[in-house]
Amino acid sequence: MSTQKDLRERRRQRLRFQLRLKSGGRPRLSVFRSGKNIYAQVIDDAAGRTLAAASTLDKGLRSTIEGGTDVKAAGAVGKLLAERAVAAGVSKVVFDRGAYLYHGRIKALAEAAREGGLSF
Repeated sequence: MSTQKDLRERRRQRLRFQLRLKSGGRPRLSVFRSGKNIYAQVIDDAAGRTLAAASTLDKGLRSTIEGGTDVKAAGAVGKLLAERAVAAGVSKVVFDRGAYLYHGRIKALAEAAREGGLSF
């Protein structure tokens, strides 16, 4: 019998495999969502390094958002990440939502990143 953790890991691995086939060498925008915060980073898998990162724990965002758990905070993280990625010279990425559904905070982060200049 599979546990919820095992099923989540299988979904994440299945999505990662599909992204590897479709990526074409583009960096990956990876999202992690916890109960209190949301984290996002643009990763160059070929070089194995992070090009840009943002989260609700960033000092610049903590003062503007009241909590790290709502859709508004996720949108602010997406916008900040897009600014940092464009400054690093990245404009095209592949969106890695992990095992999360494209809904709520994940969707808000993705849409804000698109508005900020990233294309995926």
